[in-house]
Amino acid sequence: MGLLENFSSGLFIIQSLIFIVLLFVLAKYAWKPILNAVNEREVSIQDALNQAQIARDEMKNLQAENERIISEAKLERDAILKDAREIKDRIVNEAKDAAKSEGDKIIEQARQSIQAEKSAAMADIKTQIGALSVNIAETILKEKLDNNEAQNALVQNILNKTNLN
Repeated sequence: MGLLENFSSGLFIIQSLIFIVLLFVLAKYAWKPILNAVNEREVSIQDALNQAQIARDEMKNLQAENERIISEAKLERDAILKDAREIKDRIVNEAKDAAKSEGDKIIEQARQSIQAEKSAAMADIKTQIGALSVNIAETILKEKLDNNEAQNALVQNILNKTNLN
């Protein structure tokens, strides 16, 4: 067993030396680039996470700004609609008032015109009745006053009526 022990001890020592050399080579040439790559990767991941957080914050800010703008737009729209309704109501009321005023003016003019025509017609009727009455009275008086007796009786009748009243 001695040979096998020596061989295995020698093998162990050789493997240990190879491992130490491998560690040295890896430490000198591989560990630094690998660690640098891992560190760079970690930094780039952290930067990406930071950028994502910044983008998320900006999105929240933009969303809040959009909501504020929409809210202001709705308020402005409501104010414009209110003003438009008020203007419409005012115009309609002014038109109603103007139409009523114009209608009242036309009705008053028609009343005045009717009254004037009525007065003119009444005056014309009175004139015609007066003329007709005078003609009738003249005709009747001519017939009655043809003789003196009738004239005296008529005068006496008028005097009696006047005294009675």
